[in-house]
Amino acid sequence: MPKRKQTFSLGLDFGTNSVRALIVDVAAGEEVASHVWSYAHGDAGILLGPKDPNLARQHPGDYVKGIEQSVRAALKAARRAKDFSPEAIIGIGVDTTGSTPVPVDKAGEPLASRDAFKKDLNAMAWLWKDHTAYVEAAEITRKAEDMRPQYLAKCGGVYSSEWFWAKVLHCARVAPKVYKAAYTWVECADWIPALLTGTTAPAAVKRCICAAGHKAMFNPSWNGYPDVEFLRAVDARLVPLRQTLPDTALNVSQAVGTLTESWAKRLGLRAGIPVAAGAFDAHLGGVGSGIRAGVLVKIIGTSTCDMMVAPLSQALPDIPGLCGIVPESILPGCYGLEAGQSAVGDIFNWFVNSVKPAKMGHKELTAEAEQLKPGESGLLALDWNNGNRTILVDQRLTGLMLGMTLHTLPSEMYRALIEATAFGARRIADRFEEYGVKVERVVNCGGISVKNPLVMQIYADVMGRPLEISRSPQTCALGAAMAGAVVAGTANGGHDTFTKAIRAMTGVLSTRFKPKPKNQAVYDRLYTLYCTLHDGFGTRTYQESLFGVMKDLLAIRDEVRR
Repeated sequence: MPKRKQTFSLGLDFGTNSVRALIVDVAAGEEVASHVWSYAHGDAGILLGPKDPNLARQHPGDYVKGIEQSVRAALKAARRAKDFSPEAIIGIGVDTTGSTPVPVDKAGEPLASRDAFKKDLNAMAWLWKDHTAYVEAAEITRKAEDMRPQYLAKCGGVYSSEWFWAKVLHCARVAPKVYKAAYTWVECADWIPALLTGTTAPAAVKRCICAAGHKAMFNPSWNGYPDVEFLRAVDARLVPLRQTLPDTALNVSQAVGTLTESWAKRLGLRAGIPVAAGAFDAHLGGVGSGIRAGVLVKIIGTSTCDMMVAPLSQALPDIPGLCGIVPESILPGCYGLEAGQSAVGDIFNWFVNSVKPAKMGHKELTAEAEQLKPGESGLLALDWNNGNRTILVDQRLTGLMLGMTLHTLPSEMYRALIEATAFGARRIADRFEEYGVKVERVVNCGGISVKNPLVMQIYADVMGRPLEISRSPQTCALGAAMAGAVVAGTANGGHDTFTKAIRAMTGVLSTRFKPKPKNQAVYDRLYTLYCTLHDGFGTRTYQESLFGVMKDLLAIRDEVRR
């Protein structure tokens, strides 16, 4: 029997600070080579507003340069592998952050490439973590409550300032010249595949269901994006934009086109390689972690994204606070359910970079925090330093630490911040289960899950569940590569379904973090207090007194110390 020809797929992962190119063996899931290129503009790739802490943009030119730099370096590294050849790459997949829309002209070129706008922050890509549009998001929510409650029902009941329509409306109001010059707005997840396939002309751009469904109120049940009547009621300036958007969207098993001759030459690949429809980094991170029904995948990085899927045949209720229930957004054939936290790693980094004593970093603080018992510090924090993504969907919420005394230590504060993010994670898992979406396994991925065992153990103790870790340290890029393998198809040495791709290309590490009963018992008490603060500061209708919270924290502290 002749030996099977070895084939490879290429995943491109456009994150918050960098782009990663990953080359993967399609049959075995072996990650042959990768390269990370950090964005050149701004602070770690992010363009910040000197007077507005809510502003976060990126230069689209970094995406273009990042493709060439990362792919060529990854190919160079892959050539050292046995049996590898660039000619054996059969498919390309792309993931990006989102919602990260880019204003483009009639040719599909980003406005930032024009001389007139090259220094204008409003002409850049509006990064997912940009929260400048909180007023517009609230307006969209109120108008949808009045006119189109079904729109809100599929996105958790509240429209977010992190999302598409709020951002473009804010641009229309604060930067009318930019808005008028933009023929349309394209999500980064759609623009990168269009760039590679020569389909950036607005009429030719294929929109992905991930961005459209979770961030732009797209749903097949109402024929795509929000209707003109609704958008006119929000602000008439949105109507011309709606007229540039299609009524269909693709999932990641569908190709948007093939790699152009010019890009093939720039990258050192062959022309004609199919390029999958784009998706969000977290969604393809879920795929790269082996997501299936009953599996909660947590991508833990600067923020988190918590994802589950359910078969399209399953009747699902609308779940308040989720960032959407969208058919085929994460995995074809399934509903995609997305939740998350607006900051996790960013909170730890803020503490280390801005608050901690000199000569103490993550390593030193983690070592000291590891010596503390749950409840020993008497501290309790809320994980809202960058707002709340789920389940409150309120970017105007802020962080809080309760229980500090003149004896509070930095390591105690650091541990309390970790615990706060764990409580936020449990609140999300609870919400899934409250509405009948059973969490049978939890698989974690992202740098923190691999690098910091203390965080994982605290999460296991707080959530009361065993935690597994994805085998791949770069699951988003792996999921993108898997999309490339699926659009290539079996005829070209790929896979014909994601079920087969997941079976062949994913796995988990042998390390598992199991809840420790003593720790879990204390954290159950602290979680009750966390929920009191969560509802007290995060909801309008909370009526109970917060008087006992400080006293209860001291009581738990004294019990633990005894």
